[in-house]
Amino acid sequence: METSDHSLEPLPYHVELRDYLKSRERELWNWFASARAQADYTEILRLDLLKSTYRLDAESHPELYQGVEEAKARLQLDIPVTVYQAQNSPLPNAALYFIPGEGHVVFSGPVLSLLNATEIKSVLGHELAHYHLWQWEDGDLHITDRLIQAVASDPRAAGSHEQTARRFQLYTEIFADRGSLCVTGDVNPVVAGLVKIQTGLAHVSAPGYLKQAEEIFTKDEVATMELSHPEAFIRARALSLWQNQRQEAHSQIARMIEGTEALDELDLIGQARQVKNTRRLLECFLQPKWFQTPAILGHAKLFFDDFQPATTKDASILDAAKFGDAKLREYLCYVLLDFVTADPELDDMPLAAALDFCRQLELDAQFEKLAAKELKLKVRDVRKLKEQAGEMLAKAEVAG
Repeated sequence: METSDHSLEPLPYHVELRDYLKSRERELWNWFASARAQADYTEILRLDLLKSTYRLDAESHPELYQGVEEAKARLQLDIPVTVYQAQNSPLPNAALYFIPGEGHVVFSGPVLSLLNATEIKSVLGHELAHYHLWQWEDGDLHITDRLIQAVASDPRAAGSHEQTARRFQLYTEIFADRGSLCVTGDVNPVVAGLVKIQTGLAHVSAPGYLKQAEEIFTKDEVATMELSHPEAFIRARALSLWQNQRQEAHSQIARMIEGTEALDELDLIGQARQVKNTRRLLECFLQPKWFQTPAILGHAKLFFDDFQPATTKDASILDAAKFGDAKLREYLCYVLLDFVTADPELDDMPLAAALDFCRQLELDAQFEKLAAKELKLKVRDVRKLKEQAGEMLAKAEVAG
């Protein structure tokens, strides 16, 4: 199946993180985009290449450079590319040293003897796809990568920074694998080259490994545990999904990379999403007119200074807040409990509203225990109020 390079666009996560950093970390962004930062970065790379590699020239390796030219053509890259063999690196691998206007591909270990010509071209496609990505929109994603990796490496970094850098890297490898497919037009040499590099085997069956990868996902919902490169079976399945489903594959690939959303594993994008979900949830929760007292709205403005309750009900908000993660569920319970005691003049009505709301969120059992504990109530009294909540709220709506 032929694959056009026109389909080789950044993944949604790449663009979302770029937009987030550009808008919320403008000072940092401007520094990493500066000419001085770029010059320092490229000078370090050039020196490292001279010290740690052997340069392979086109005259001595014509077939290799023929593969380079084919990969460049398929990825629409008009740049000089130089290929190197790393010194003192016995494990099979390849890497791109990115310098604007130049491509430098470094092979490590026995890759050039282990892979056939098409598989080597696939690896070249993977590495040059990194260049394709880094030059996108004046190098925005290269700036994004360097910025988030630097922040995550700082001793003061939060877990969300580390998780963001990790996911950005994982998605970048998924993207680069697509570059391999764009160059070869065939998933089999891409998968074969990947498995050979991972295992060191000289002969592998790509169709057999694709079946093996698919079999894993018929038995379990699996997400990567790796830090920079997803497991080979995930990369193989992601390639198969993208080749066969294109845009429809995004959600399945995201589940393999990000897994189920969990409070302790939120990245910067996930945190922003949860802030938005919290706001929408409170807008929905405080939608009844009787609930909108000065004390309640004042408390809501401590969360969001421009807060306004929703004017109509939206069931989709409730669906977006149904989480499997116990800590995210607990977080929502505490947010709602905050409003139960914000205005004593409303008596039991806020608790009744929260109990009914949590029933819709499928959080009622957890919220009942939490409310009894934090409000020092008997569990049976909380459950009795829950049974009366529907009628109480209906009367308040009519009165309001």
